[in-house]
Amino acid sequence: MEKSNKHIISFYRKANIRFLVVIAAILLLQIGSVQAQRDEFGVGIGGMNYAGDLARGYNVLNVRPGGQIYYKYNLSNILGFRFGITGGMLSGTDQYPIDAFSEERNGSFQTGIIELSALVEYNFLNIRDEKSNIKWTPYIFFGIGGFAMIGNVDTKGRSLAQPVLPFGLGAKHAFSKRLTFNFEFGLRKMFFDYLDGYSDGDITNKNYQNGNKYDNDWYNYLGFSVSYLLYEIPCPFNFY
Repeated sequence: MEKSNKHIISFYRKANIRFLVVIAAILLLQIGSVQAQRDEFGVGIGGMNYAGDLARGYNVLNVRPGGQIYYKYNLSNILGFRFGITGGMLSGTDQYPIDAFSEERNGSFQTGIIELSALVEYNFLNIRDEKSNIKWTPYIFFGIGGFAMIGNVDTKGRSLAQPVLPFGLGAKHAFSKRLTFNFEFGLRKMFFDYLDGYSDGDITNKNYQNGNKYDNDWYNYLGFSVSYLLYEIPCPFNFY
């Protein structure tokens, strides 16, 4: 009878150990799955546009090619941090004059630009919930960054690298668990008025070759991107 009890106790101990191992494996799989979904990489193409002393608002005639690559760390299915590089061309001209002064000035510029940015991205809907039929969401983003100009632009001795505040909105569609299509428009708030090479003007005594020093330049990016979400579930017993 005593031996039988020992066998029963030994059986239950082994069963409990197996049960705990199975539960631990399931938990590790879940944790690994969540962690794997945090990393997202994207690449996109689009157009860059400039607004300043030579152009006002969004002028489609000034659109030049641009592109971006980025990495996003998803804190959740709603909130993430995005780190990216955006580059392209910017140009403007008085060929399409905005007033009589710009018609007399007849100025123009063109420059390449490289931007580094760190952004917070917020999705209004959860498109990663497998129990939901919602596969698209609007989103907003904002953050900090810096840009450098590459080209023959007269900055009057000022640095070709300047800070910038990117912000904007977009919409995305989850094509699959891994792939997401994104379409966004982003503005760049600058603290610099020499992107186009024209500034230091006196608005009370207009010089045709100058601009408005009280109105800093802007640029924006409108583009489409495809992002890839790492969705692999690692083996919980592979510790090496």
